[in-house]
Amino acid sequence: MVNENDVKFILIVEDSDDNREVLRYILRSIGYGVLEAENGEEAVSICRNKKPALILMDLSMPVLDGFGAARKIRQIEDGDAVPIIALSAHATVEHRLKAKEIGFNDYLSKPIDFSQLEAVLHRYLNCTS
Repeated sequence: MVNENDVKFILIVEDSDDNREVLRYILRSIGYGVLEAENGEEAVSICRNKKPALILMDLSMPVLDGFGAARKIRQIEDGDAVPIIALSAHATVEHRLKAKEIGFNDYLSKPIDFSQLEAVLHRYLNCTS
């Protein structure tokens, strides 16, 4: 039996219900806990109150986009320690460079390839799924 304290929580920040649902299903099926936010402001609030092991963040969202949310999260105590992975359908060089400059640790293009997601989880959480 898995001890709930041993479960690593991943924050999904995505305005699309369908995309959140798919990511939630995948992450839970491989043993992760899931926190969810529909926009960047919700993500910042969650990060102030909880410490996710990793954040999967859409870049294009209402209220506060992923770029702005990442900047704010990096300013929270211990916010520089959590890996933030950009999710975007706009996989341009400019988007990738801006994400890296702001402090994203990695970048996944949509639609998300499961093997790439798995590799990112392994890289930043030092575990296998």
